[in-house]
Amino acid sequence: MPRLRREELGAFLRDRREKLQPRDVGLTAGERRRTPGLRRDEVALLASMSTDYYERLEQARGPQPSPAMLGAVARALRLTLDEREHLFLLAGHPAPEPGVAHGYADPGLMTVLDALASDVPALVTDDLSTVVAQNPLNIALLGPIADRRGLEANFTWHWFLDPAYAELYAPNDRDALGRGYVADLRAATVRRDDRASEELLAALRTSEEFRRLWELHEVEGKRSTRKLLQHPVVGLLDCECDVVLSPASQQRLVLFRATPGSGTAERMDMLRVLGAQEFASADG
Repeated sequence: MPRLRREELGAFLRDRREKLQPRDVGLTAGERRRTPGLRRDEVALLASMSTDYYERLEQARGPQPSPAMLGAVARALRLTLDEREHLFLLAGHPAPEPGVAHGYADPGLMTVLDALASDVPALVTDDLSTVVAQNPLNIALLGPIADRRGLEANFTWHWFLDPAYAELYAPNDRDALGRGYVADLRAATVRRDDRASEELLAALRTSEEFRRLWELHEVEGKRSTRKLLQHPVVGLLDCECDVVLSPASQQRLVLFRATPGSGTAERMDMLRVLGAQEFASADG
């Protein structure tokens, strides 16, 4: 087991924070910035943790951070896979496998997600479909998922076990989409063969629908699909869901794209207002 190196951990976090600019993570710089790079409170916001907790990490104080906390910090600081491994080792934890998220998001996909912040609803998932990042428009569309704990951060769990999602996706060919999710999950769980996979499968097997589709033994990676969403505020949204894969991390960027000039495009404009309100609420 690696030993905790508090001083080196704090120095590493401080160095990476000071090398990031607000525009690199989708934030507005504002005026009269005295700190080089990001401020500590901005990193804390991006990592969904308290500013005090993050400050103690940089100052080599406080308890040993958990893998989940480290993953969130790695996501906030846009660390590469090599840098994330270094972060875990400095914090006294074994380096995670490249495909294991622990709240981490691929920095390349996060760059695209940040660039799409005001244009297209988008999210980033790991290979088990656990959501590790969402832009404000996606939060307005699907609700907050990435910041939830445990299985409630997993999209496939919501698809089969959350009644609210059955209502949100009511107009779809549910069987075809469900088969695609299960076929993709089968490939991922065999490739991983880890505790996270086992826990997710155990929960999903409580769904009769999931068990039926699992018994088909279909294997297929996630593909771009067309989805209809019955949003409770803006109404019916007919979206092309494009999937971009990062081979290094096995994470996916999923875009919910409307056809230009369509009724869905007009309703997406209404969704942008909701997304802006959601972001302003989180920032405050």
